[in-house]
Amino acid sequence: MQFMLDRSIKKPMYRQLVEQIENAIISGDLSQDQPLPSERELAKNLQINRSTVVTAYDELEAVGLIVRKIGSGTYINTDIWGLTHKRVPNWGRYVEDGSFLPNLPLVQKLRNETEQKGMINLSSGELAADLLPNVQFARILKEHAFDEHLGYDHPLGDAGLRETICKHMKTYKSMVVEPDSILITSGAQQAIHLIVQCLLKPGDTVAIEDPSYAFSLQIFQSFGVKTLLLPVDQHGVNPDDIEALQRKHRIRMLFLNPDYQNPTGTKMSLERRKRILELSSKHGFPIIEDDPYNLTSFDGCIGPTLKSMDDNDNVLYISSLSKVVASGLRIGWIIGPEKVIKRLSDGKQQIDFGHSVFPQWIANQFLDSPQFDEHVSDLRIQLRERRNALILALDSLSKDEVTYLVPQGGIHLWCKINHEIDEYKLLEESMKKGVSFVPGRIMGSKNGYVRFTYGKGNEASIKEGISRFVYALRNNRGMFESV
Repeated sequence: MQFMLDRSIKKPMYRQLVEQIENAIISGDLSQDQPLPSERELAKNLQINRSTVVTAYDELEAVGLIVRKIGSGTYINTDIWGLTHKRVPNWGRYVEDGSFLPNLPLVQKLRNETEQKGMINLSSGELAADLLPNVQFARILKEHAFDEHLGYDHPLGDAGLRETICKHMKTYKSMVVEPDSILITSGAQQAIHLIVQCLLKPGDTVAIEDPSYAFSLQIFQSFGVKTLLLPVDQHGVNPDDIEALQRKHRIRMLFLNPDYQNPTGTKMSLERRKRILELSSKHGFPIIEDDPYNLTSFDGCIGPTLKSMDDNDNVLYISSLSKVVASGLRIGWIIGPEKVIKRLSDGKQQIDFGHSVFPQWIANQFLDSPQFDEHVSDLRIQLRERRNALILALDSLSKDEVTYLVPQGGIHLWCKINHEIDEYKLLEESMKKGVSFVPGRIMGSKNGYVRFTYGKGNEASIKEGISRFVYALRNNRGMFESV
């Protein structure tokens, strides 16, 4: 087929070529079995620069009409036709080209395969079914009539729940806040997404802990935000490292999880908290404090949060009921300056028109009842026993193969493998044996670590899961040493 370009019109020649080839493909004038002319050949026939043909082919390839096969040529994409020979979207291209990046493949694999029958789940960061307040919720539903308005709620979330959170923060966190400084979110995950989307711009630089849950999130890369890493030791991040990053890069935000940090289980020292707040005031960067585990302190002593020590409104505080009540409830909140909360609430309104009414109602009923304190006290006991079961199993089975710091709260145990391993092959081998964990590289920059979650299983399943892991660990070491 011959293509003709009109040099007398203003339409760019590459655009004319794109339209002519597209029309010829749709009409069937071009055969799917034969390659299109090469870039050089078509440029010669049309007496145009080869770069014009390259641009046209690039655009046709981008919309999925053609495919380039190295060493073979350029062909019509056979995947663009439906059964009725009508053109269908190139969904593969759309999936690949979206600006919001998917989870890492290994994260997707863990999520999809950990629910298989017989799999002992030591990877999922949620509570086991027997730790959830199902009985208390059933009592609430039986004793209290739900008569709330079922239309769109207040932009900040249910007013009653926000009042209750104010009382909750004062009672448990020694923090005095006002309802208008609180935004109800769909867990802490949405809170982080709103902060990145509404308060940062592409090219901004933020600092996160290494290792950390934030390390696994694609949200920063999706929005073009650069992340710098702060090593975590047994006392949290070192303020000197923060100051060094600030001098070199001028960070826009600092993301921290100070209490029973995910994944290390460490609790930041009071001295470091004070110093970090001083650095925030000195340099003017805000701190995002993610605090899902503070209430799980095994000895019942709840230390001061960064937000409770913050006299200058430098801290945006995130918390939720996911790790102390139920992850499926999807109740979280952000506390911060009212103008910031108003901006974040506008972003949430654009996404979902505000939070669902019913989970807010039942969360309010539970938080405002004596049953909440009873539940948290029992949860601490149960989690401590499961942590002990995990440690006992590791000590009895792995001897000197694994080292760790004993967490005093939270739901995670961070372990260093004391010999060289391939974390991903170890996970693959472990899952074949019926147990899952989180490879350290998903959550940090260093190799040779694994994260176990003891909140998901009971003591018996934890013991069996560690037995299966140790078996896989020894097999992995044998394979590694034989290479």
